[in-house]
Amino acid sequence: MSTGTLYLIPNTLGDGDEAALAYVLPAPVRERAGTLASYIGENAKTTRAFLKRVGTTRPIQEIEIHELNVNTPAGEIDKLLKPLLGGIDTGLVSEAGVPAVADPGALLVRRAHERGIKVVPLVGPSSILLALMASGLNGQSFAFHGYLPVDANERIKKLRELEQTSRKAKQTQIFIETPYRNKSMLDTLLSTCAPSTLVCVAADLTLPTETILSRAVSDWKKKPTPDLHKRPAIFLLLAH
Repeated sequence: MSTGTLYLIPNTLGDGDEAALAYVLPAPVRERAGTLASYIGENAKTTRAFLKRVGTTRPIQEIEIHELNVNTPAGEIDKLLKPLLGGIDTGLVSEAGVPAVADPGALLVRRAHERGIKVVPLVGPSSILLALMASGLNGQSFAFHGYLPVDANERIKKLRELEQTSRKAKQTQIFIETPYRNKSMLDTLLSTCAPSTLVCVAADLTLPTETILSRAVSDWKKKPTPDLHKRPAIFLLLAH
């Protein structure tokens, strides 16, 4: 028996109606997502909510949904591949944005390749790339670092390292923060980095409240900072 195909299904970057869904997910992606009988998601409840918004060709309760998140032991990955190995096409969906990028699905995709399962990525929004596109910073060389240290001193140390790397390699440095700590992150950025370092903050990407600001640190300090509290945001810096 041939194996099924693992489809990497993008999600929206925030809540919205069908019009918002159509804005960020092409019709062929929505159609494919609606036909699959098997899904792997970070949370079964939110995966069902996504499928309800997309629209499915079968009752949602008949769709098999398995969870893969940061608490899933590595040894459980192969169990998640069983439907695929049995010939059933399966979707991997993230809570927001594209699967397997800043997302626990990467190990599943790797194992799928190792087991000879076809992997098909579908088009959708990536907050990391959208922020880079809109930043005006170097899009030829960049690095994504995920979350920076929570400890204040360690965070400052890490930011100085990133700024030094950026200056030496002329490379954009990209990272994220837990939404309720966004203000603290921006304040630390502006107090740590050199006046000439470019800093971009992109919040609520693709949503009606989208905010994208890109300025030198010295200019950030001259203007009011946006309210970023509990808003999903991407931070970027480029040192000269």
